[in-house]
Amino acid sequence: VQLVESGGGLVHPGGSLRLSCAASGFTSGFTFSSYAMSWYRQAPAKEREWVGSISNTGGNRFYADSVKSRFTISTANAKNTVYLQMNNQKPEDAAVYYCQAKNRNEYWGQGTQVTVSA
Repeated sequence: VQLVESGGGLVHPGGSLRLSCAASGFTSGFTFSSYAMSWYRQAPAKEREWVGSISNTGGNRFYADSVKSRFTISTANAKNTVYLQMNNQKPEDAAVYYCQAKNRNEYWGQGTQVTVSA
């Protein structure tokens, strides 16, 4: 499975940004809805941290406390894409954001940079 993130960039504190992660290359018998999708982020000199996840059916969503009520994960199954809508961004949200697809195996994208600065 190949994952390609996009949508990163510079945003001012309090602003919004939407990240996308397009999935492709599914092995035989699997589709986009076979995978739980997650977003992680890694700031400089820090460990990668989990941001949030959406179940493969889309029926369950979970968020880290640090982003709850500000970030929203959604999917567009017809486009094999998962989104991360980030609102009311804070300087501490600045990081490289990674998309992960998971069932029996884990797949990662290359990341997209988000900078939060005035």
